[in-house]
Amino acid sequence: MNAPRLLVIGVGNRSRGDDALGPLLLDALRAQSCAEVELLEEFQLQVEHALDLAGRQAVLFVDASRAPVAGGVALAPLAPQRGHPPTSHSLAPAAVLGVFEQVQPGAPPPAWLLAIEGEAFGLGEGLSPQGAQRLARAIVQARRWVEEHAQERCGAQ
Repeated sequence: MNAPRLLVIGVGNRSRGDDALGPLLLDALRAQSCAEVELLEEFQLQVEHALDLAGRQAVLFVDASRAPVAGGVALAPLAPQRGHPPTSHSLAPAAVLGVFEQVQPGAPPPAWLLAIEGEAFGLGEGLSPQGAQRLARAIVQARRWVEEHAQERCGAQ
């Protein structure tokens, strides 16, 4: 069975305030019907995620950032980060691309990171007001990314 052309990976923990931004963005994308897109929610990225990239035409990683993000939300292309052994845990998106190069034939698919600046990451905290505002902007960017990379029209249900 062929994998959907596009993969969107939302990284984060729903129990840790703004760390839930990636998974919450996936919830918004689920409202779009598109067979070309697979949505994958994970607490953290590991070497095994390199296998999820196989056969994809494009990949979007979505993650909350503790570091400042220009404008609060930023979409940027990724290049493989080399030097991580395929036995490491908790990788950055660029490192997942680097692991792909080590374990799969050929180059990894083109990939982007949609970083959303977070404010509150404590266990049991809810989404911060700033995080909610940034999430709304990130959803618009993610939907635009899907439309640009999908071959079919992906619409709301």
